[in-house]
Amino acid sequence: MEPRNNVTYFIPLGLTQNPKKQKVLIVMFLLFYILTVVGSLLIVVTITVSKTLNAPMYFFLASLSFIDLIYSYSSSPRFISDFFFGENIISFESRMTQLFTEHFFGGSEIVLLLVMAYDFYVAICKPLHYLVIMRQRVCVVLLVVSYVGGFLHSIIQLSTIYVLPFCGPNVIDHFMCHMFPLLKLVCTDTFVTGILVVANGGLMCSILFLLLLISYGVILHSLKNLSQEGRQKALQTCVSHIPVVVCFFAPFIFMYARPAKTFSVDKSLSVFYTVISPMLNPFTYSPRNSEMTNVMKKLWRKICHIK
Repeated sequence: MEPRNNVTYFIPLGLTQNPKKQKVLIVMFLLFYILTVVGSLLIVVTITVSKTLNAPMYFFLASLSFIDLIYSYSSSPRFISDFFFGENIISFESRMTQLFTEHFFGGSEIVLLLVMAYDFYVAICKPLHYLVIMRQRVCVVLLVVSYVGGFLHSIIQLSTIYVLPFCGPNVIDHFMCHMFPLLKLVCTDTFVTGILVVANGGLMCSILFLLLLISYGVILHSLKNLSQEGRQKALQTCVSHIPVVVCFFAPFIFMYARPAKTFSVDKSLSVFYTVISPMLNPFTYSPRNSEMTNVMKKLWRKICHIK
């Protein structure tokens, strides 16, 4: 069904209209994006070429890094290029494509983080049955479930807004394809649509976040059954994971698990789960793993030796 509207393009306002602040933000966005790409690619390549990193946790880590690559690519490069070339116009079709991509990979990452927490739970609480429970077929199914969950979430979000009439204005007070600023431009009542967005986005994210917290709580409670060394290692992992998970989920929940309204702080909070969180993931989930860092060092030595 084609959307009934007179709008063929949108004009995003970005994070700020202050030229000096824009320059600072662009440098920060570019730096964060480069770190995201380099860190995520390094993890994907290392795990892919290594014959020793074949445990389920590395399979999920490589998948998370791949999702971060695509997820960050869907928003950061466009924002950066618009500033450099002075073109802040995006077509209706491109905006809808961006909306689908962001929610597809963002939703997939939300489900995958829960899958990774489950993998961590099995490794800590059921170590003797770990290889049986987390066999290769199960890991592939869990990854497929993550993508299916992200796809369903994204297609519902897109279908709720694509058929709505946009009659103007076409200026979006945001730097990315956030649902609520788009709904403000719709020239019809969006009360029901707002409820659907909250139910699909906010409710889904809130439930999965609650499950994540419960899983980490169970893991921390089970640490008493581990040795001193195992307890310390697991505790360090939890302590490093939880802040990054909160950084990703908390802004998302605040923005989507509420009535369809926009606030000035929304744009700043969006930076956390679109820019900062994908940048932090590679540096959170891999440096504390000695096996991972050792393989990375060997890989770089081989590359340097070839050169």
